[in-house]
Amino acid sequence: MKRPVHQLRVPADVARLIQNLHPGLKRKVRGALEQILANPHSGKALKDELEGLRSFRIGRFRIIYRIAPGRRIDLVAVGPRAIIYEETYRRITKMLRPSDQ
Repeated sequence: MKRPVHQLRVPADVARLIQNLHPGLKRKVRGALEQILANPHSGKALKDELEGLRSFRIGRFRIIYRIAPGRRIDLVAVGPRAIIYEETYRRITKMLRPSDQ
């Protein structure tokens, strides 16, 4: 198999979630990640509050990611379509919020 041109960055909590998926779904997620690495624009561009992110569909599941500079793909979230967009919005607003120190 040809080595992907892009590098994938996966946050620890998202990696744990993927590890705990059902084996069949885990295989599908890994296959989808290979497709994303081969063609980062294969996912749908998101709009409004989630602009700059992309969504790749795996049945009822979605992989949310960002194409970053330097041939890097940042995985943001993985989950069921019913909740993933709201969860992603919460994650990115939490990341952008100044820390409460």
